[in-house]
Amino acid sequence: MEQWTTVPNDRLDLLFAATIQATEEAVVNALVAAETMTGFNGTTVYALPHDRLRQILKKYGRIEEKQ
Repeated sequence: MEQWTTVPNDRLDLLFAATIQATEEAVVNALVAAETMTGFNGTTVYALPHDRLRQILKKYGRIEEKQ
């Protein structure tokens, strides 16, 4: 006999919000950790400039400046 445990509908929004926040944080961490590198056929991929990334994230309300 199988037993199922489900998340009540009124709690799904919180679960989805947490999933979105965790995914966003993972993407930002990957962008910040990336380094400039040269790969196949000499193709160079450049790391994002951290100051520009911060400006963009601030512009769209994804980070707040520390005071």
